[in-house]
Amino acid sequence: MEYISSDTNIWIDFVTIDCLELPFKLPYIYLMNQDAIEDEIRKPPGLGEKLIQLGLQTTQLSEKEFYLAEELVDKYTKPSLYDCIALAIAKVRGITLLTGDGSLRNAATLEGVQVIGTIGILDQLLEGQYIDKKTYENCIISLLKYNGKKVRLPENELRKRLNKNFV
Repeated sequence: MEYISSDTNIWIDFVTIDCLELPFKLPYIYLMNQDAIEDEIRKPPGLGEKLIQLGLQTTQLSEKEFYLAEELVDKYTKPSLYDCIALAIAKVRGITLLTGDGSLRNAATLEGVQVIGTIGILDQLLEGQYIDKKTYENCIISLLKYNGKKVRLPENELRKRLNKNFV
C-alpha cells in the first residue's frame, strides 16, 4: 500500500457527487493531519468521522514537517496553513500529495512533490478496473454538473475524459 498525503478539497468533490467511498478502493492509505480534519472538514457535518471510518488515517506532524510547514506558509502566499501541512507531510515522507487546489498544486510542483487530484483518482479507478465505465461516466457527469459551484475542476479535462471514454 502506498501512502498519500491528503488535502481536504478532494473529499468535498467526492462527497458532492455522492461517491465518497470510491477513492478508498485504490491501494492507497490516505493520511491527513488530525487538526486539519477537525478544523477544515466541517461540512457536511460528520464528514471527518465518515472519512476515518472509510480508512482515512490521522497523522501527527514530525518536528521536521512542522518546521517545513512554517517555511512553506512564509514562502507561498495562497495555500493555507493546512495546505502547507499536507505539502510538508508529502515532501518529508516522499509521498504523493492529493489535492485539487491550484495554488497548492503549484507549490507542490515547485517543491518537487508529485500531485494527484480528483480526476486522477477517477482515472486510476477506471484504469485499474476498480469501477466500471458507467460509474466513471456518472462521476464525470456529476462533477460537470457541480463544477463552478461546490466543485472547481478544469472543465476541459472533464469533457475530454467523457468524450474519450464514451464516444
